[in-house]
Amino acid sequence: MAAIKFGTDGWRAIIAEDFTFDNVRRLADAAGRIFAQDSPGGTILIGYDTRFEAGEFAAAAAEVIASHGLHVRLSDRYLPTPALCWSVAHDEAATGGVMLTASHNPGRYLGLKLRMADGGASPVAFTDRVEAELRDEVPTERGEFERVDLVGPYLEALRGRVDGAALAAAGLHVAIDPLFGAGRHYLADTMRGFGLDVTEIHGAENPAFGGLHPEPIPPWIDQARELVREKHLDAAFITDGDADRIGAADRNGNFVNPHRIICLVAQHLVEDKGMRGKIVKTLSTSVLVDRLASRLGLEVVTTPVGFKWIYEQMVEGGVLIGGEESGGIGIPEHVRERDGLLMALLLAEMMAQRGKGLGELIEDLFAITGPMEYQRVDLKLDPAVKDAFVARKDTLDPKEIAGLGVRGVDRRDGVKFFLPDDAWLLLRPSGTEPLVRVYAEAPSQGVVDDLLDAGKAIVLGER
Repeated sequence: MAAIKFGTDGWRAIIAEDFTFDNVRRLADAAGRIFAQDSPGGTILIGYDTRFEAGEFAAAAAEVIASHGLHVRLSDRYLPTPALCWSVAHDEAATGGVMLTASHNPGRYLGLKLRMADGGASPVAFTDRVEAELRDEVPTERGEFERVDLVGPYLEALRGRVDGAALAAAGLHVAIDPLFGAGRHYLADTMRGFGLDVTEIHGAENPAFGGLHPEPIPPWIDQARELVREKHLDAAFITDGDADRIGAADRNGNFVNPHRIICLVAQHLVEDKGMRGKIVKTLSTSVLVDRLASRLGLEVVTTPVGFKWIYEQMVEGGVLIGGEESGGIGIPEHVRERDGLLMALLLAEMMAQRGKGLGELIEDLFAITGPMEYQRVDLKLDPAVKDAFVARKDTLDPKEIAGLGVRGVDRRDGVKFFLPDDAWLLLRPSGTEPLVRVYAEAPSQGVVDDLLDAGKAIVLGER
């Protein structure tokens, strides 16, 4: 039997290797036992994305969880992770949730995420309990479950969060790219319902994602960017495999990265909607957030990488928005979870209400914050090389990097070096793969490139 371990958000594995029906049933059995301990006779909602056999895996999990005396409601169709989370949070009977998805991982992966009664990510303390309950034998008990619509009410809630009249009047022409994932048709049809002219690509059923990596960053979004240029569209909005992450492109096909999206949405919420609260970001997220928050008079809280840490801040209260560099952005007033569809709608609403394109909105943002450039490189390494870096990372203490003096170090999640002019370099090993992520931000792309080169050399032990 495979050793099942929860990573940053859930358990993920390769289909037909470790991700098998037997292992899904083992994990469902352990999770069902813990859910039943905490809320005997409670209700668990289960959803699944568009990956190979995801619906069948979800049904297998449903009948095992139901065997623990829990009421189980399984989605009657594929759905985005935020739809499952919203449904749990807004169903008074729901005491937890399970989502069958591997998020932005390649098509050969599937995974399982657990959600709490408020729809938020399961904390480490909860997943530790589930791991402790795992058994080698495959459970044989089965229970009854019902199939329900978890998509319709969620989409109705999304429609109620934006100014439909402004969107209808704006006459926007946009591209939508769900990357064959769980946002397919849902976002496009919602925007069409507001009168937008929408061209959707990669909306067909394709569990292998057409060879794309379903993550809303270049190069996987290059077709959407080219479509914007070819058809002279106003913008493109791209969601990942389970539609909890967002990427975008302006009318010139320029990539609008998640750092800038977090800032734009926060600015929109405060200046256009009159909302207030803290902004929560992860260590790998841009200093632009801090600069904007200072101008808006908002507090910023920085956490380790992973939305579960942002979720913990949301539980404490007073949070306006939380986001991470990977494109996961959430508004707790909606649900304590990321929602790529909502972010796309809010960006379109901001464009409509201000009468400006995304590129112009970013120019306005930079007028407040000043410009910053950002890039991330994933170094795929021999496991021994990664292990060697992990062994020495906590002792790294360079006085300068790429000719810039080191002004401070944060070792909460990998090692982050703070440099002049708000530049920084973060070296962060993956918890599940043989790779180290190298992140850099600086006022110019040239400095970012130099920092990335220096970061690679540090990881490889060349300096």
